[in-house]
Amino acid sequence: MTILIIGLILFLGIHSLSIVNEPLRNRLHDRLGEGAFKGAYSLVSVIGLVLIVWGYGAARMDPTLIYTPPGWLRHLAMLLLIPVFPLLFATYFPGKIKARLKHPMLVAVKLWAVAHLLANGMLHDVLLFGAFLAWAVVDRISMKRRTERSIPTLPASRANDAIAVVGGLVAYVITVFWAHQWLFGVSPV
Repeated sequence: MTILIIGLILFLGIHSLSIVNEPLRNRLHDRLGEGAFKGAYSLVSVIGLVLIVWGYGAARMDPTLIYTPPGWLRHLAMLLLIPVFPLLFATYFPGKIKARLKHPMLVAVKLWAVAHLLANGMLHDVLLFGAFLAWAVVDRISMKRRTERSIPTLPASRANDAIAVVGGLVAYVITVFWAHQWLFGVSPV
């Protein structure tokens, strides 16, 4: 469990730099330069992600039950997950979805985390998905006081919404019927 926690601290910690201290983030960016800053940020993120995957896998071998969700919550979780991939796509294919939600990736993370918390009650699940849910909520709240930075996207277009929805739904089907089992050893269906 320690490895999972260290991974979460590194991954969510580096992604929280703007949340807790935007001036420090900006000073580091200016001092190191964009390339070095992004390289260091990416390195810490990748190390954190590797530790999360490793720690989560290890924690699954010695699970601690926190709660047992009723079976019907798995169906609700599957429904909550349907918009996750379209929202992720909408982040980089801006259209009306992105304009309406402003931060569709954070909405996707919250839905993903809540759905997994509804369907899983082991300690490692609660730590992983609860940490991501808390981070996404705090990040969204903090965006009201921060300067918004642009992310590389395609030009805004009405067609982008169709691309986000269709591409996202295809990704959802692939994940549900194949990739989730292949990547995580658990079939959601």
